[in-house]
Amino acid sequence: MAKKARGGVYRIVDVVGVSKTSWEDAGKRAVEIAASSLRDLRIAEVTKLDMKVEDGKVVAYRARMQLSFKYEG
Repeated sequence: MAKKARGGVYRIVDVVGVSKTSWEDAGKRAVEIAASSLRDLRIAEVTKLDMKVEDGKVVAYRARMQLSFKYEG
């Protein structure tokens, strides 16, 4: 017999990851660091990408993300 799917409640938080090498690395770092204190992360959505520029040169890549995780019940 199939189990019925149970609903849930999710919270969404904004985080910004920073990397000197790439946007991909910035996003990955944000998720990995957030996962150390948030349990049961479900979705990571990139909402904005930008770069930090100094003296006309890119010095950092930044990825703003929304992370969702399920409340335990």
